Amino acid sequence: MWRMSTLRARVVNGRLLVDEPTSLPEGTVLELVMDDEDDELDPEERRALNAAISKAWESVKAGKVRPATAIIDELRTRR
Repeated sequence: MWRMSTLRARVVNGRLLVDEPTSLPEGTVLELVMDDEDDELDPEERRALNAAISKAWESVKAGKVRPATAIIDELRTRR
């Protein structure tokens, strides 16, 4: 079964250089997508997202966290 993975690349002389081991078969063609473009967020949505991420990170640093399994169990009981 194929699963998504990340490859890191560097631009060298206008070309992408990927220098990481992979288990992909020889000749595999990849479509590389920039993850910071075309996410369809407008500036207000981007600010709201960044504020939510910052608030969540502050909660983590303050120790206000719960195990993911507890959250999933809670969500399952709501169905």
